[in-house]
Amino acid sequence: MPLDPQIIATPEFWHQPLAERMLQFADLREQGPFLEVTAFDPLVGHDISFHAVTRYAEVTEISRRPLDFCSGRGSTSITDIPTEAMEFFGSFIVMDDPRHARQRAIVARSFTPKQLQGVLDSVERICAEVIDGFCQQGEGDLVEALSQPFPLLVICDMMGIPRSEFDTVLRATNVILGAGDPDMIGGREDVLGALIDAGMELAGLMNELAEFRRTNPGDDLTTALIHTDVGEDVLAPEELAPFFILLSVAGNDTTRTAISHGMNLLSLNPEQRAVWQADLGGVTHSAVEEIVRTSAPVVFMRRTVTHDLELSGRQFREGDRLVLFYGAANRDPRVFPDPESFDVRRDPNPHVGFGGPGPHFCLGAHLARREVAVAFRQLLARLPDIEVAGPVVPLASLGIPLVGGIKHLPVRFTPTAPVGTGAG
Repeated sequence: MPLDPQIIATPEFWHQPLAERMLQFADLREQGPFLEVTAFDPLVGHDISFHAVTRYAEVTEISRRPLDFCSGRGSTSITDIPTEAMEFFGSFIVMDDPRHARQRAIVARSFTPKQLQGVLDSVERICAEVIDGFCQQGEGDLVEALSQPFPLLVICDMMGIPRSEFDTVLRATNVILGAGDPDMIGGREDVLGALIDAGMELAGLMNELAEFRRTNPGDDLTTALIHTDVGEDVLAPEELAPFFILLSVAGNDTTRTAISHGMNLLSLNPEQRAVWQADLGGVTHSAVEEIVRTSAPVVFMRRTVTHDLELSGRQFREGDRLVLFYGAANRDPRVFPDPESFDVRRDPNPHVGFGGPGPHFCLGAHLARREVAVAFRQLLARLPDIEVAGPVVPLASLGIPLVGGIKHLPVRFTPTAPVGTGAG
């Protein structure tokens, strides 16, 4: 008997191991390209109906057509959020052109491979620094030891956030990324209030730094965004804090979740680990793409139908919500041979783990790929026998999570000496 599509709306579905959840998505995907789902949203306290999009062709087609399927009506979350709050947390990913194009173009000037080179070079140093912090222990929680601090330290250093404020940024981003997990919001019952407070904390930190950088320029992204060449546009003061919230949340969740899921995938597929470990230089690129395909850290983005239309034989009405499930699309057998298998040499691998094609493709994909590659090259070289040593603990999301995160991943390894990066 086919699965009931309403299963997507249950917490139990999202708390399953990744492989089991994706096998259920496989059943749902074969029922049709669009599935009608009604989910209770704990943030608003009532049911919300949407169309779940689980096939690759439809996910990519919707992504390519922002005039028909927009991001700025209601939000990219399943729940409709007031525009001001939506943009505070989402910056330009919840906007449509021309505002989206303007803000993205400003930020994109600093996200070209050439402009990012200094940051990319620092990734190696920061990763070595983080591994130095736990490599002598022989065991630990990989999330707390590496997955969580590493990408966030890269972002803080890139923006010019002092290390003394790192714990503040970590705590606030955990609240926003935590999908309502009680451990992440400090036991607060007011989830929405916790999210707003975390966002305000990040905004206050960025506004203080921006004010300082206006008279004291530095070699960081904050300076680049508020000082520019004659004739170039800059982010307005009220646009800078939302961008920092987006970067510190969306900019670290892909890396953080990919590292955690990647380590678990290697534990579950030792033959693939052996292939990668035997040729770190040759296999890392394709292995990183396969980790992102298989784990699909960003669970979904919503698009809203802008006018009555037909897609793949289905009629939609203006205002319909279409929720693009990237992990399901990444395992569509119409595109990926043997899609449930983890293959570190998979090629081609046109996954949508960084979003579908179109104007909202992840601006930081280049940096995220570099971070995941560096993390595994260093882990597999410095801690060659590292292995998962206990159960994977997922985030206890209240509803459908935006990020399919891992909260705890116990590992063990033979202790080794720090390499001594001299960073700090």
